[in-house]
Amino acid sequence: MVNIGQIIKEELDRQERTVSWMARKLNCTRAAVYRIFAKNSIDTQLLFNISQILQRDFFKELSNDVQEKGRMNNDTQVYH
Repeated sequence: MVNIGQIIKEELDRQERTVSWMARKLNCTRAAVYRIFAKNSIDTQLLFNISQILQRDFFKELSNDVQEKGRMNNDTQVYH
């Protein structure tokens, strides 16, 4: 499964934005942003807000991961 917090952190780094910048955009503390980075899952409204702030569709990436996992599971099933 995709670690969404890590992906968000990587995107923030890629854009050369700071944790303080993101905290201001989300109207939260820097500590809260670091907690987001540590999450394996995230509230959909928060992910929507982060997607808008960073202008990246994180939902699509999660969806792609689900589809990929589904294909892998179908390939490994044993039929009798």
